[in-house]
Amino acid sequence: MSNVQSRRRFLRTSGALLLGAASVQVKLAQAQQDISEIFAAGSGEDYWLSVRNQFSFADDAVPMNAANLCPSFRIVAQHVAAMTADIDQDCSFNNRARFSGFLEDARSRVAAQLNISADEVALVRNTSEANNIVNNGLALERGDEVVVWDENHPTNNVAWDVRAARFGFVVKKVATPAHIDPGQLVDAFVRQFTDRTRVLALTHVSNVSGIKLPVAELVAAAHKRGIFVHLDGAQTWGAMDLDLQALGVDAFTASAHKWFMGPKEVGLLYVKSQQQARIWPGVVASGWGSGVETGQPGARKFESLGQRDDAALAGLELTARIHDSIGAARIERRITALSQRLKTGVQALGLPLVTPIDPALSFGVCIVAVPDGQAGMLADRLYSEYGIAGAGTGGLRLCPGIYNTEAHVDRAVAAVRELLRA
Repeated sequence: MSNVQSRRRFLRTSGALLLGAASVQVKLAQAQQDISEIFAAGSGEDYWLSVRNQFSFADDAVPMNAANLCPSFRIVAQHVAAMTADIDQDCSFNNRARFSGFLEDARSRVAAQLNISADEVALVRNTSEANNIVNNGLALERGDEVVVWDENHPTNNVAWDVRAARFGFVVKKVATPAHIDPGQLVDAFVRQFTDRTRVLALTHVSNVSGIKLPVAELVAAAHKRGIFVHLDGAQTWGAMDLDLQALGVDAFTASAHKWFMGPKEVGLLYVKSQQQARIWPGVVASGWGSGVETGQPGARKFESLGQRDDAALAGLELTARIHDSIGAARIERRITALSQRLKTGVQALGLPLVTPIDPALSFGVCIVAVPDGQAGMLADRLYSEYGIAGAGTGGLRLCPGIYNTEAHVDRAVAAVRELLRA
């Protein structure tokens, strides 16, 4: 090949790469503009109908199981796909270098939403991984005690048992009291505290009962005794207007694929700055540095996980921008309104609920009591016969998100009536 031909090929290749980078930037700018136009204005059910239309699902397969998985906003899914295609077209370090900027933009926006510092945020892969970073990272010795709610997810429950079997500390499990009120819930945990209690591991909202714990009160009681408080927020991030400083927790975990309605395999780990040195990383990979002390500032040390899905991480910033455009308080009001509509609708049928009707004790996870052994079958029929995707977890679980309409909820209630009165 002649020098002239080589130069022409170089110029064509360079031009294509520059055009690709510019194309992604143009698409990102357009997506940001679309978000400001689509999600900011409007009110009433018409507004929420317009939000529903920003998701790709059809009305014969309505998702109502946000406790497990939500659809992504269509614009986010498209953006992640475009970013993935961009990386596939040019996976060089040169091209991927700009993704670190997208990651930091996402971190900063998420931190601002939670009223914390960006240096207190690690963007990991999901709640399960984040919970295990805390579980495996805290130094615990034989005779130490960890108090957990028995309704915690296995990664914040059984995971403590597995580690206790190895290191010899004690796991004390707290059952939900028969009479549920905030005071009784707090007392149930506080009664288990001793001078050996080192960790209190909680879940903000249970995925098996829908009960919401009085977290701020529990944190205050634990901190009086110097107890580290970890909170699994998988059922509240993206749905509740959260202020982690006000809650006072030492660590908080969540997933973007649930109520945040973002990209898959992106998780959140918050560790209060004063507590970061106490938690050892579970994985040390490229990016950590060459010594025992990491070169990564703050909670970023928990992101040393090897190659990541850069496109998904970039999509988190766009998702956070949508949440800012809608407003966290407005989202929380909508989730509360839909879940209350669902619970009161079921209650009006004379059917029992596992989840408390009182919004002070519950939130978006709604569970209908069903005969033993029938929950899975009823969830399957709910989907196949009525086009509503729920789950057979703790009963018949239905968790409406902001992509659901009042008509969806009413359809679910009518389906429950037919299924449980058949």
